[in-house]
Amino acid sequence: MAHIDIPSNFPGIMGLMKYRPDTGKLLLELSETLLRGESPLLLEERELIAAYVSQRNECNFCAGVHGAVAKQLFKNKSNVVDTIYQNLESASITDKLKALLKIAAKVRLDGKQVSEDDIQQAKNLGATDREIHDTVLIAAAFCMFNRYVDGLATTTPKESGAYEQMACHIVESGYAGSKELLFG
Repeated sequence: MAHIDIPSNFPGIMGLMKYRPDTGKLLLELSETLLRGESPLLLEERELIAAYVSQRNECNFCAGVHGAVAKQLFKNKSNVVDTIYQNLESASITDKLKALLKIAAKVRLDGKQVSEDDIQQAKNLGATDREIHDTVLIAAAFCMFNRYVDGLATTTPKESGAYEQMACHIVESGYAGSKELLFG
């Protein structure tokens, strides 16, 4: 049960957005910009960063949603998501993406843990300044989202396939496509 009275038929951050449409619209716009907007990182890479940070923060709702979105976007390589949750090094992703995920993991703990060596290693593997920037921003934003969702003890879906259904909607319509559902 959530710590505050939010609509129970909207799990996770969706209930919080419905509760506070003024901030909800901004958070939805931020999600759309970070995860669907222009970036040198592929959509699936950005969703993987969001899922990885959320999983490491033990935010079941965000890890569930963004992991399901990443799986759909990775298509025949959908096992990558479960693999990075278990052991990043054994994942069948580029070394550059592994380096970016390591940066994201450090941001998750404390941004000051990201070292010049971490950045240089990512650059040596081909990461651009913009890719590094976007990785850090996604990781920082998802720390906020995770703490918002878990700090108010929002509900998680109980129905089988709920995350996959949300992911289908996001893959097809983006985050902006949820405005009508949430705000009418």
